[in-house]
Amino acid sequence: MIRITKIFTFETAHVLYNYDGKCKNMHGHSYKLFVTVKGTPINDINDVKNGMVVDFGDIKKIVKEEIVDVWDHAVLLNALTPHKELGEELAQKGHKVIECNYQPTCENMLYEIAEKIKNKLPSHVQLAYLKLHETENSYGEWLAEENL
Repeated sequence: MIRITKIFTFETAHVLYNYDGKCKNMHGHSYKLFVTVKGTPINDINDVKNGMVVDFGDIKKIVKEEIVDVWDHAVLLNALTPHKELGEELAQKGHKVIECNYQPTCENMLYEIAEKIKNKLPSHVQLAYLKLHETENSYGEWLAEENL
């Protein structure tokens, strides 16, 4: 079994409803996402992906389409709270708003990232690990074996 990792960056703002710290205000982060998948390298000399678990380009395509291109330069907010009105106002003014059904913390964002990526991977490849940096020294982790 081999694990391979691809790293992505994107800029996203979020609003945390009812939070009691200074991050209660809308603010943004330069997120850094580590995506680790695992599998057995293909062992077929006639396969164009011979020797690979999966092509890094295939991982890039999935993560860009499902996460980066959607969330980059957007505002994430919990649409199950009064922040829904803020989102509607921002959207009417031309801002890119992503309505979530959860508090858009790093932790909950990891759950959504995992679900979106798992559903797009080839059947012989498994999502093993995610790490999402909100800042240089603050991050959350998702591990497959803890989320069965």
